[in-house]
Amino acid sequence: MITAQRESRGLRLDWITIVLFLLLVGFGWVNILSASHQGEVTNYFDMEQPFGKQALFIILTLALIILTLAIEAKFYERFASIIYFASLLSLLGLFIFGKNVNGATSWYAFGGMTLQPSEFAKFATSLAVAKYISDLQTNIRTLKDQLRCIAIIVIPAILILLQNDAGSTVVYGAFFFVFYREGLQRIYLIIGVVLILLSVFALKFGIIFTVILTAVVVFGIHFFGKRKRPMLIETISVLLLCIGFAFGVKYFYDDILKEHQKDRISLWLRLESDPEKLEEMKQTILYNLNESEKAISSGGLAGKGFLQGTRTTGKFVPEQHTDYIFSTVGEEWGFLGSALVVILFVALLTRILYLAELQKSQFSRVYGYCVASILFLHFMINIGMVMGLIPTIGIPLPFFSYGGSGLWGFTILLFIFVKLDSNRLYDW
Repeated sequence: MITAQRESRGLRLDWITIVLFLLLVGFGWVNILSASHQGEVTNYFDMEQPFGKQALFIILTLALIILTLAIEAKFYERFASIIYFASLLSLLGLFIFGKNVNGATSWYAFGGMTLQPSEFAKFATSLAVAKYISDLQTNIRTLKDQLRCIAIIVIPAILILLQNDAGSTVVYGAFFFVFYREGLQRIYLIIGVVLILLSVFALKFGIIFTVILTAVVVFGIHFFGKRKRPMLIETISVLLLCIGFAFGVKYFYDDILKEHQKDRISLWLRLESDPEKLEEMKQTILYNLNESEKAISSGGLAGKGFLQGTRTTGKFVPEQHTDYIFSTVGEEWGFLGSALVVILFVALLTRILYLAELQKSQFSRVYGYCVASILFLHFMINIGMVMGLIPTIGIPLPFFSYGGSGLWGFTILLFIFVKLDSNRLYDW
């Protein structure tokens, strides 16, 4: 009887999520093959080529899925803190044993293979956040618990930032969506939007214009707002904080950011006025983006066909099989193929959110929202970057981009939730 019940539990997997995952991974490998092949492909497991290595990573991923699903669901909640601290240790170890690749010390080297612990820190942090929020003593509406939640997120983010991996650090902003779902006050959302606008205005239009505009808006709200008028001292305090933040953004941009980071922001906001400097930046920073946009636009409605993309086969886009993999989709599969990829991602995100709302355990629900938020931010930033809608940030497209660490990290992140969901009717 007990055996039969356990077997029935194992069969309660959400196959819609699994099928969407397999479609994304499979289509991703097809595009990695297009972006990295050289001449006629005779061996799909050629370990000298990215597509051969990715094929091996995918096979190992299937074993990783079986292992993740074989572990009892309660294990992930019970040992969430230990998994989190183990992840922090793996990030700290990089400062001693890490290998520097392209200026970032984010990998451990094992012979001819490398492992990037920041990819695994995402699911570890998600487990820790879900564990803390679901604790009976936690009230996300109180400042004390908000600060503790932020600390759980900020610690790994800082460790990753110190490794010179700003792209992976940005992803940790995804947890804001989780907090908002669990009852974080709306004022934080308003503050976040205001800070983003202040940052953009301070860089784009300068401090003086930003200060004047901020003063007009703040005093306008004070004198003409429909709600109860705040005290003048409170209005002045808000104004001073906004002005201080604007000055801080300008200082951070001018004196803290590295030159290549400033160049990317400058191009995005069209800050550069020197024609010679602008042309130099276009030949360096914008080269990948320009070639990516050309590849996507050349695909037209239906694309040029599998292995027929001239800009892809000509290697016009550097590292096209990694962060710029979506440009391969655009060229060889066209608008229809690109739309299909977007639909698959949206379907997966929607399914995760739908399942998260069905969970009887707050731990499972919070973790589900963590999964959806992380995947969404990766998806939005990567495709936005490839199309020139946001500044260039080096993060992969989940399940699509080349790389074993990324594929395994996202797989564990997703299939822990699949396991939690399969168990929701029995143990909670």
